[in-house]
Order: sequence, then structure tokens, then C-alpha cells
Amino acid sequence: MTTSAVPTRQVRVLAAPGDRHDEILTPDALDFVGRLAAAFGERRRWLLKERRRQAIRLATGSPLDFPLTTSAVRADPDWRVAPPAPGLTDRRVEITGPPERRAAVDALNSGADVWMADFEDATAPTWENVIGGQLALLDAIERRLDFTADGGREHRLREGRLPTIVVRPRGWHLDEEHLELDGGPVPAALVDFGLYFFHCARRQIDAGYGPYFYLPKLENRYEARLWNDVFLLAQELLDIPRGTVRATVLIETITAAFEMEEILYELREHGSGLNAGRWDYLFSLIKTFGHRSDFLLPDRAKVTMTAPFMRAYTELLVRTCHRRGAHAIGAMAAQVPAEGPAAREAVLATVRLDKEREAEDGFDGSWVAHPGLVEVCREAFDGVLGDRPHQLDRSREDVRVTPGELLAVRRVGGPPTEEGVRTNIAVVLRYYDAWIRGRGTVVLDGLVEDAATAEIARVQIWQWLRHRTVERATVLELLERELDALGAEFPWAAPDEVRELFESTALAAELPLFFTPEAYSRHLVRTVTTAEVPA
Repeated sequence: MTTSAVPTRQVRVLAAPGDRHDEILTPDALDFVGRLAAAFGERRRWLLKERRRQAIRLATGSPLDFPLTTSAVRADPDWRVAPPAPGLTDRRVEITGPPERRAAVDALNSGADVWMADFEDATAPTWENVIGGQLALLDAIERRLDFTADGGREHRLREGRLPTIVVRPRGWHLDEEHLELDGGPVPAALVDFGLYFFHCARRQIDAGYGPYFYLPKLENRYEARLWNDVFLLAQELLDIPRGTVRATVLIETITAAFEMEEILYELREHGSGLNAGRWDYLFSLIKTFGHRSDFLLPDRAKVTMTAPFMRAYTELLVRTCHRRGAHAIGAMAAQVPAEGPAAREAVLATVRLDKEREAEDGFDGSWVAHPGLVEVCREAFDGVLGDRPHQLDRSREDVRVTPGELLAVRRVGGPPTEEGVRTNIAVVLRYYDAWIRGRGTVVLDGLVEDAATAEIARVQIWQWLRHRTVERATVLELLERELDALGAEFPWAAPDEVRELFESTALAAELPLFFTPEAYSRHLVRTVTTAEVPA
């Protein structure tokens, strides 16, 4: 697709102006986003319909297998993704978090190798958060990012090298209702990507890096191909050399696990690696096969990365990545270091064991959610990598994974416990309340929780109710108890709104695919009237 084939398109801003918003929402930036949306909006809609069709096929008995039509791609030993880009050679410690000013400063000062600025699971997408996140990224690249803490203490970026910035836009399934094109909302993924790319791609290149991205919630190779075409057009529109973009894909859906090589193949000139998640992967598993009793999961805390089907998934990911010259990045450590030496060491010991296992399995790096975990993650990977920046040369040819092993959930037994049900309800309620009020991450029971945690927790409740491993009366009783506890702990909470959201997303007869789209439209969209929108 050439630039001449993509005419100028007017994107209307349907939100009230905010402080410094004019620095991001320039006419040229909006035109750039509009061109991307005009070029790919219809294809994106078709792919979302295909997701629903695939879900129906799987629900009605179609087997999930490695695609026969792409066997030649998997069999070809010669193709590779692009070589590591500047700043992405050594990725042994990656810190994740929202692109909010305080969190951004803490992440960039943490000593990690990479900061993943998360517009998706870690951000409640209020308009202020979306544009504020773009401003934080711009200020970070210009090295003028700061914040003032309670008490007046100022926090600024440290001198010297900062972590490489990698941006995680929202998924293909989400809209940005504060921007309008041709009478409809603009795909949120193209808003997050487009605004950052327009303002920061050239700046990052001039600084010796590039525009780098994490791609969430992909379900198949066609969705990866769509992103690759977005990259090609964006680079062409801004006269940036083809192949400058790098993208790491989160393999956090069960269908994507069967197309890892194909996803890398579609992105190969822009490919950088794959990431192995946990909660979103289990969330996808339940969404896809929750109607089947042989896919019942116990309390989520009991489903660790060492469960046989999770081991099959992560080992296949490492083998796939290294076979194609891509980095394999491990799962997030969500713990928050505790107060007191003994409690703190217990937390660090847990994280250390997890990261040592990943490094020994062949991962090239891993995620942490808190700056206090950076050093323990680094030590775990240093112990295996030494002075090497990665272990791409470790091919893991010993790994042979079958479709049955990826789906062998029945090996993870045990019914849910009442404490597991209560914990899930408590997490969902507290996260929903925070999200409605504009916070995308919360700390609960010593863990940094985000939208992925809420998703797995609420679909587990739905699955247990469907298969009657938990009585509905028990869930309703615990719901009332936890709503009372929420109100007592947070007097400013909105228990009625939280209850309604919980009932519609966890207790409904049909399982909503995500809690975020409807909750976003009902609680976070604040558009002004058409008469108030500047022409």
C-alpha cells in the first residue's frame, strides 16, 4: 500500500481539552492516525469477526492443532527474524507498568534493561490517562520527565543510560471513543501506536534506538500480518526506513500458542521476540474451552508455570524463538517486596527461584512489576548468561511438543476451594473499583494486579458456576461479604457500579469475552456534545 492510496482523513476529538493535550493532538498527528484507521479499519473488523467464528468452531468440537496450511513455514529451517535492534540485544530484565508519570520515572530509574510502557492491561483508558501517557513518553525521550511526590519531594530521571522503551498499545478488540472517524470510534490500538509513532519514532531513532512495541492479545498469524502492514505504512508515511520498527508478541492466547512460528514469520522483518504470559494465557484457555469439564482449573494460585501444559507452552516458545533468532521473554513477577528483612527475603526467594527456572529453560530475559525485583531478576539471569547478552544460540532442539500436551489441562486437578473463590471475588471487586476510578494497577495482598488478573479471576468464577463445582449461593454470599469489605476499606468506592459490572461479567449465562469494552463505554468515556467539538 502506497501513501498516495491513503488520503487525508479528518479525525474529530470528542473530548474536552486538557493540559498540554495540544502537544499530542496536533492536526498532523490526528491525520496520521486517521490514515492508519482508514487503511486498516475494515480489515481489523473482519479479523474480529473471524475471532468469533473461530470461537464457535472450537466450542462446537473443531480440534485445535498446528495449521496444516502453514506446515512449510514451520518446516523451512532457513528464515529468521530481523537481528536485534539497538537497545534490544540484552533484555534480561524488563520492567512493566503504566505510562503514568510517577510509575514511568520509577521504572526508568530502576536499572532494568527495558521498560514496557503498558497502555493495555496496566492502564485504565480514561482520556486523561491515554493522552497523559503519550505526554509521559514524549517527556521521557526528551529527558524532562519528573513528578512531585506527597510532601513536595521532586523525582527526576537519573543521569546516564535509561531502559529501552517498548510501548504496548491496546488490543485489536478495543475502541477509542474519544476520537471519531467517519462517524465511528477509532481502533484504540492504532491510536496508541499512531500517536507514539508520530511524535516519538524519529526522536528514538535520533537517540540511537527506534520505535519498539509489544503486541497484545493476538490470536493468529493474520492479526500479526495486520500489524506488520501497519508498520510498513507508518514507516512509509513518515519516511522512516523499512524494518526500523521492532515488535515483540505476547503469546497470551491459546490459539496463538499453536501459531508461534507463523506469527514470527509474518513479522520477521520487524520481529523481535515472544513473551510467555500467565494470567492472560489461562484466561484465554477458559474463554476458549470453558464449556468443557476437562478444562476445569483449580484455584489460580495452584496453576503455576510448572504445570505440565504450561511447561509445554513455555518450552515450545523458547524453542520457537531461538530457532528463528528471536528473544524469548519470561512471565511477570508481580510480587511487591515486603517490609521487614525476613518477609522481604521470602518474597525475593520466591522470585529468584522462578527467574532461575526461566533462565535455565533458555529464556533470554523476564518481566518484573516492581523496581525492587530488578536486581534479583538480573542475578538469576546473570547466573546463566554470564557476560553474554542472551542465549539465542541455545536451540532447545530437545523440545518436542504435541497439541495434546498444550491442551493437557486435566492433569492439573483439584476442585476450587472456598478461599480460592473468595480471593477471586475480592480481587475482581477491588480491581473493578480501581479501574472505574481510573487506576490500571493496584497492589493487593503483596501483588501488583492489573486487568489480566481481574480477567482470569472473573472467568474462573464463571467456569466454576457453569460446571457447578461452586454453588451460586456461595458466590452470592461471598460477593455481598466482599462488597461490604470493599466499602469499609475504601469509603469512596462505588459498590453498586462494581456489583453491576461483576454480575454482568462473571455471573451472566454467556461469558463476555472481555470486561473492558462495555465497562469502558459505560464508565470511562466522557465525550462532549457535537456542538462543543471544534470543527
